[in-house]
Amino acid sequence: MVSTLQERLVRSAATVDSSVTLLADFQRWFRERVDADESRIEIIPFEAMRGWEFAPDTHNLVHETGRFFSVEGLRVRMPGAPVEEWRQPILHQPEIGILGILVKDFDGVPHFLMQAKMEPGNHGGLQLSPTVQATRSNYTRVHKGRAVPYVEYFQQAERHRVLADVRQSEQGSWFFHKRNRNMLVEVAPETDVEVRDGFRWLTLGQLHHLLAVEDLVNMDARSVLACLPHSPLDSEETFPVLGAHSRHRDADILSWITGLRTEREVFTERIPLRETTGWHRSAHRISHESGRFFSVMAVDVAAGGREVRSWTQPMIEPHGPGVAAFLLAYADKVPHVLVQARAEPGYTDVVELAPTVQCTPRNYTHLPEGATPPFLREVVEAPADRVRFDTVLSEEGGRFFHAFNRYLVVETEMSAVPEEPSHYRWMAVRQLLDLIRHSHYVNVEARTLIACLHSLAV
Repeated sequence: MVSTLQERLVRSAATVDSSVTLLADFQRWFRERVDADESRIEIIPFEAMRGWEFAPDTHNLVHETGRFFSVEGLRVRMPGAPVEEWRQPILHQPEIGILGILVKDFDGVPHFLMQAKMEPGNHGGLQLSPTVQATRSNYTRVHKGRAVPYVEYFQQAERHRVLADVRQSEQGSWFFHKRNRNMLVEVAPETDVEVRDGFRWLTLGQLHHLLAVEDLVNMDARSVLACLPHSPLDSEETFPVLGAHSRHRDADILSWITGLRTEREVFTERIPLRETTGWHRSAHRISHESGRFFSVMAVDVAAGGREVRSWTQPMIEPHGPGVAAFLLAYADKVPHVLVQARAEPGYTDVVELAPTVQCTPRNYTHLPEGATPPFLREVVEAPADRVRFDTVLSEEGGRFFHAFNRYLVVETEMSAVPEEPSHYRWMAVRQLLDLIRHSHYVNVEARTLIACLHSLAV
């Protein structure tokens, strides 16, 4: 009997050692890659950047090719928010990149081709990344460097079996309308795929194990894995009545989101960087006068194993670690998470579904009374026996310098939230998985937590 994709993915999630890769062998291999990595990252003054300049008229930080990305200003007005108006720097990267993972069956078990990749913002250098992680400028070789390995499988995906292909947003507080194409493409078992230096085939079970390791699986890999068309959570053996009724009907959830997108007012306008009042530029940083939020800075990169060996670039440097957490509860044994409909200035469609808590606690120390995010205390002070997942993971290291979030899944009872606040809803995990298959519904932090939830099902 031919196994369904769902059955094969469940089998992969249950496989921690395979005939292709033993987990211990991978861990040894990865440590050796880290030890051998000779990449060097140096924080530099803006004037030392090569190919970048502050435009004379706008002071926007731009690349000489007009490609890659730019640092611009954004004027924001959100009536009814704790802070209703502000200006800030923001990254503008209109081109859509490819985040793709190649999938292949070995002995009936799906494996995922992952790479050990250095990004300049990574704290530890190498992280586990998708098969392809490339901006359009990179894979069209604007930098005149080497070709991106394996990109042809995703540019010519119709030759293979597409498991997922959806444009997803990224951090709406730091990016303006940023999207990447998240793809999973399966090749036939008889297809000969050369395993290049720096790449390894891993099962879902191995990836789930590695997700619990601090700062190892990168943001882009987590985002793509969350887009899997089926999850181990779908297994009737794991959650016997997953198909039972959820707290809210699908139509009601969609109506709630549409209503908020219609009623919530978020006004944004791209402005010259020189007009971002409250932000000041020094030789090394563009920072807010309060010392909070983030800075814009620059790095000089010397890298091995990349398409380009050296370059300079600006980056966002957050001021303090963040917290992203789901409250998890069961209704008739069906797993639900408490999501919030969150507005961020860089989103394409007003609000997206976000974790129960998503914040940088340091940013709230001087805001008005009542501005502290709901449920923050419930997740960070939860008793240990309620914490199902707790790991510090990095955000995208290609644009953000040492950006960390503490990702938590905390189990509770639905009765602990007797009345959902207007911007919150209990959603069955299955409902959230359905929405991930569409663009601009589930934000990047929630997608990380969905990947982490997958790992709890085995």
